[in-house]
Amino acid sequence: MSVAFTDIQTGGWIARAPAAWRPYLILARLDRPIGIWLLFLPGAWGILLARAPFSESVRLLVLFAVGSVVMRAAGCVVNDLWDRDLDRLVTRTAGRPLARGDVSVGQALVFLAGLLLCGLLVLVQLRPLCWVLGVGSLVLVGLYPLAKRVTWWPQLVMGFTFGFGAPMGYEAAAGRIDGSLVAIYAAAIFWDLGFDTIYGFQDIEDDALIGVRSTSRRFAHMPRRFLAASYTASLACLACAGWLSGAEAGFWPLLLLPAGLMAWQVARLDSADPVACLRLFKLNREVGLLLLPALLAARW
Repeated sequence: MSVAFTDIQTGGWIARAPAAWRPYLILARLDRPIGIWLLFLPGAWGILLARAPFSESVRLLVLFAVGSVVMRAAGCVVNDLWDRDLDRLVTRTAGRPLARGDVSVGQALVFLAGLLLCGLLVLVQLRPLCWVLGVGSLVLVGLYPLAKRVTWWPQLVMGFTFGFGAPMGYEAAAGRIDGSLVAIYAAAIFWDLGFDTIYGFQDIEDDALIGVRSTSRRFAHMPRRFLAASYTASLACLACAGWLSGAEAGFWPLLLLPAGLMAWQVARLDSADPVACLRLFKLNREVGLLLLPALLAARW
């Protein structure tokens, strides 16, 4: 692994922002919007699967888009507060603002409070049951950074956390909890498990040195088989969600599009190449987007 490897982006619009803002923009990962997409898309899946009226679906998609920006940023702040000492020891993360000292713990906590307030303003626009689910998601956000210290499966915990938008989106649109909600949440969990394992391959050498656990390390001897199993489980759950929701015929052929892109990732995976792993990880935005036409077709 190259000692210079990092995924932090300090150029572009980040470089043109006021100097005092830049550490906070990087702390919130706004230099890397892929995480916003990966948080938003399961929520969009749940909303579309529920088949709410068009105007309500659009309203919810807008709210979930705003909420994804805010809550992904909040999750990154929580993660970096827990991991600031570990981040200094990992090549890819050593430049993070808390690890470098560009933002103090106190400043990060104030920033986090502001983000959570914005998230609350979004949450109260949803059904009351979503308020309960939203509080539950905060517990997962707080616990996820600790998982790598106690289990080989932090990517699975990440799946429960990042995939939480799927049940929230479904409940917000449908107003009920049923088998379709469970299936779409499971699909998001297994999808996240797969792509976050790809992401973890970037840090596998540093993680081994400092004792951080991950599915990337646990299954380093069989990366393609593990990724194939994760994605196959996700697709099976997507098919189950479509079947339980009474998806129309158009859903099934369009489901082959994200399936094909998942299969391409498995075939192209090189766990020893961090740059290639980052590219494959980012490709999951397209996987998530390709599922949206299938869910729209399920309505007619």
